[in-house]
Amino acid sequence: MSVFVHPHGICESANVGAGTRIWAFAHVLPGARVGRDCNICDHVFIENDVVIGDRVTIKCGVQVWDGVRIADDVFVGPNATFTNDQFPRSKMHRRALQTSVGPGASLSANCTVLPGVSIGRGAMVGAGAVVTHSVPARAIVVGNPARIKGYVDVGNGAAVVTSETPTHGVQASTVRGVTLHRLPVFDDLRGTLSVGRFGPEIPFAPARFFVVHHVPGSNVRGEHAHRACQQFLTCVAGSVTVLLDDGRRRTEVLLDKPSIGLHIGPMVWATQFRHSPDAVVVVFASDQYDPLDYIRDYEEFLRIAAPDPSSPGS
Repeated sequence: MSVFVHPHGICESANVGAGTRIWAFAHVLPGARVGRDCNICDHVFIENDVVIGDRVTIKCGVQVWDGVRIADDVFVGPNATFTNDQFPRSKMHRRALQTSVGPGASLSANCTVLPGVSIGRGAMVGAGAVVTHSVPARAIVVGNPARIKGYVDVGNGAAVVTSETPTHGVQASTVRGVTLHRLPVFDDLRGTLSVGRFGPEIPFAPARFFVVHHVPGSNVRGEHAHRACQQFLTCVAGSVTVLLDDGRRRTEVLLDKPSIGLHIGPMVWATQFRHSPDAVVVVFASDQYDPLDYIRDYEEFLRIAAPDPSSPGS
């Protein structure tokens, strides 16, 4: 298929993929690179130092400035705004900061993306949101400034697990390497005691532990996977939600009682979010701290955990 340019559109670039449609009053500058089968709607402006992947939809009224990189299968809603200069001044031209939008992400109408941030694979930016910091893969962000309110695809092949689901013992998750544990509880006039034994309840002997507390409710923790280390989490006060992802399936677990434990095996991407103001999370780890054991880039994690390009996590 050839490139379609509306009679009232302007395309000065020779690097536009087959099947792409450029509609009325859109303007693509000579240095821009646009992939195959894209839909560039009315009144879109695309500057020179711009790279756009395949099957991208850019709706009306969007300006894509120098430094923006848009991956395959991205949706950019009407009047979404990109920026590329932290300190804009008239007639003062600084080097554009690079802003990246990952594969399959969606930017809803009228959102604003500040310069230099990255929006992860499959993320969803809500209408009118102001993105001031990078957005993790598959996160849903809303508001000004944009904050994480959840994650997409949690219910796709992976049922949401809550602390009310099991009545006792261990419950397996649809996410590989993740189990939810109901710990023994003893209650009398002196108070309530939750017990966890290394071996029967906690499936490894810990080499260390750490405590996470005083996390602002809008912030996230974790956002990484371990190559070999196992972890066991329990929320001894307040509540926290944990997103778990094995590269193919995702689920959420609510930790809201000291009697609920969460075992996370190696090669599981884990993110803690929705911390209550009083949340205190105790984490036992099977190994000593080793920075080489961490995988902090989600794309690298997917390459290792889900190498099959046809899998849902790829």
